[in-house]
Amino acid sequence: MTEPRRLRCYEYVDRPFSQVHDLLHRDPVGLLQNATNSAASRASSLAASLKVGMAGVQIGVDVRVYVQRVRDEQGIAGLSPVTCVELAWEAERAPGLFPSMQAELCAWPLSAMETQLEIRGDYRPPFGAVGNAIDAAVGHRIAEASIHRFLDEIVEQVRRELPRRS
Repeated sequence: MTEPRRLRCYEYVDRPFSQVHDLLHRDPVGLLQNATNSAASRASSLAASLKVGMAGVQIGVDVRVYVQRVRDEQGIAGLSPVTCVELAWEAERAPGLFPSMQAELCAWPLSAMETQLEIRGDYRPPFGAVGNAIDAAVGHRIAEASIHRFLDEIVEQVRRELPRRS
């Protein structure tokens, strides 16, 4: 069995945490669906396409993303409150051929008008030892780039759904 690999990336969005918090609670599936320009959704899951360009080649796979729950953690001892959306995804077709992921999309305030968004999680390469070797050679770079692009799309969707107020 392959060992899980940890990924973490973060971005900032120039919107108040209270608005981002409300958006994540109101419709996390819709937010992720709109961020990935997907048309298919049902119940607590959605279809998305994770794509990345590597050496001039577009690499991508359609995935099914599952929103498991949204939770809030209260700030203690001077720490900021955090809102986390627990996610999982796997390839929509032939999931045994592609990595699967367990992750969280978390948000917390940085200032009155800025929120940090972070995706952190573990993915599991397929194919045991062979999958580990492929992951060590190129797979982890593809996974990292996919997660960064996914988070960039989420940030842009947050900006579209929460326009700046004058």
